[in-house]
Amino acid sequence: MNWKEAEEIACSFLKKKGYKILQRNYRTRYGEIDVVALYRGTLVFVEVKSGSSSVDPLDRIDSRKVRSIVLSALCYMKEKGETRPVRVDFVRVLPNSIEHIEGVWLG
Repeated sequence: MNWKEAEEIACSFLKKKGYKILQRNYRTRYGEIDVVALYRGTLVFVEVKSGSSSVDPLDRIDSRKVRSIVLSALCYMKEKGETRPVRVDFVRVLPNSIEHIEGVWLG
């Protein structure tokens, strides 16, 4: 599965959980945020990772990637004038499963 299919699956999954998707593929000079969503008054920045069942896609997320997401989230908030509570979530998409890890970083 490619990254676009994984993002589609993740967005559908999040919508079913009650998340409102505000934007996808938000780009800044620091990097990209796959999904920006709103859930119960909290702005959620979501990193989507996909892979095979033999390799954990979350292993590709290191401290540099988290820093990139946080800096990009701050850019989004400044650009949009957002003052709501924020958090960063990860969604792991594998061929036969999906996992949502909430609150990896809270702002």
